[in-house]
Amino acid sequence: MDGDRVEIDGGVMEGGGQILRVSTALSCLLGLPLRVRRIRAGRSQPGLRPQHLSGLEMIRDLCDGQLDGGEIGSTEITFTPGKIKGGTHIADTKTAGSVCLLLQVAMPCVLFAASPSELRLKGGTNAEMAPQIDYTVLVFKPIIEKFNFTFDCDIKRRGYYPQGGGEVIIRMSPVKQLSPINLTERGTVTKIHGRAFVAGALPIKLAKDMASAAVRCIRKEIGDLYVNIQPVREPDNQAFGTGSGIIIVAETSTGCLFAGSSLGKRGKNSDRVGIEAAEMLLGNLRHGGAVDD
Repeated sequence: MDGDRVEIDGGVMEGGGQILRVSTALSCLLGLPLRVRRIRAGRSQPGLRPQHLSGLEMIRDLCDGQLDGGEIGSTEITFTPGKIKGGTHIADTKTAGSVCLLLQVAMPCVLFAASPSELRLKGGTNAEMAPQIDYTVLVFKPIIEKFNFTFDCDIKRRGYYPQGGGEVIIRMSPVKQLSPINLTERGTVTKIHGRAFVAGALPIKLAKDMASAAVRCIRKEIGDLYVNIQPVREPDNQAFGTGSGIIIVAETSTGCLFAGSSLGKRGKNSDRVGIEAAEMLLGNLRHGGAVDD
């Protein structure tokens, strides 16, 4: 602590953007001024990237706070929060920066805002180094809503690396407090389902190949369950640019949800994409916990 300002070393642990997102959200929630230094010291391009900066600016605006050091490449910021207000807030990475990571920093804050909020998040919906928007809808949303709040996620347009161009609208009402949950028993897997997608110039055959490879991989280990992975082509008016990928979700008898996902890219075999997602899901099921990692 420096006076009453919390000091955070942004280079600890993996030295990425997560510590910045969590500490900024907590600063906003607790009304504590914050300084974060050595931002993303563990990354090949340290400092703020567009996605981190647009997240910080959204938090500043939604609580009438003050942000210093908020520019691309900056390795130190200071943030002084004000009172969290509801209403419409926009964050635009102008890149393929993940809308799901923007949501991570904003959601804890607007959960305790003075009135209902609408977050308009623009960037990549299915991006590397971040949860896909499908993970947010299929896994994060149902688990988080067990804490007794709800949010609406409207995927207006999907966006992919490198251009982004996606847009998601999140609507939520504030709560007075969260309810505790007990999620310690994994139970048995009762259902496995998912979607393999292509968008833009890519043929639907790639989605079918991803789905088939994933199903074959899962069947080797879990032979007694029907695995339903739908190949889909995103409508052209609901996707910007070209992209492909897959997400697979396992549900259990106690209400646990686990996922595996992977994204396609140029030169990457579509079978490989499907197998990567299947292996991630199987790894999450093997560890015996009640949530995935």
